[in-house]
Amino acid sequence: MSITAYRQSMKDTSAPRELERRVFQQVTLQLESAGRGEDRQARIHAVSRNRMLWNTLVADLGEEGNLLPVELRANLISLGLWVDRYSGQALQSDRPLAPLVDVNRAIIQGLTDRRPD
Repeated sequence: MSITAYRQSMKDTSAPRELERRVFQQVTLQLESAGRGEDRQARIHAVSRNRMLWNTLVADLGEEGNLLPVELRANLISLGLWVDRYSGQALQSDRPLAPLVDVNRAIIQGLTDRRPD
């Protein structure tokens, strides 16, 4: 591998926190778009993708080796369970997607804020 290619791959590799933020941003944009439109398939896809993201997050938070503080993990797991319930309701009764967007935006903000050194 050339030095130029190596440097480019280093630029393309982000910290886990940055990757999480990007995924939340992508999923949230899909939710916002689906919430404004009438396309049922887009709505199903966006809500399902958001649900999958949160289910993955909850599974990770439940792992014994997770380094987040216990109280934060518990709060995020609780939020993830709410997202799962609300997502089912949103698909069955066309409830607004704005609450899911709001929760994701709060997570994005938390992932964007810099931790004290």
